[in-house]
Amino acid sequence: MLSGYRLMWMLVMFDLPVVEKAERQAATQFRNALLDMGFEMSQFSVYMRFCASQTQVDTLCRTVERALPSGGKVHIFQFTDKQYERAITYRGRSRQPTQKAPDQFDLF
Repeated sequence: MLSGYRLMWMLVMFDLPVVEKAERQAATQFRNALLDMGFEMSQFSVYMRFCASQTQVDTLCRTVERALPSGGKVHIFQFTDKQYERAITYRGRSRQPTQKAPDQFDLF
């Protein structure tokens, strides 16, 4: 049985320089690398991914670290599925329903 206290979420937030063409290319490469790793865009500079275990989070952290561009600032947050259930989301002033973790079918 999967426990909401063992299932994890990763949130990658970044602020990358995009003034020069090379900086924009590096930022785009980083975004594409996150998508290739299975992250989905929550906001333009915020990407999230559901993980089945802390081990998977640790592996993905190292993979994200290898894809980091040379400039800018990147934060990686990790929290349990139970903590994620408490997230409150608004679209405009309208409160959105809580997102559910992917079904086990989606994991494999």
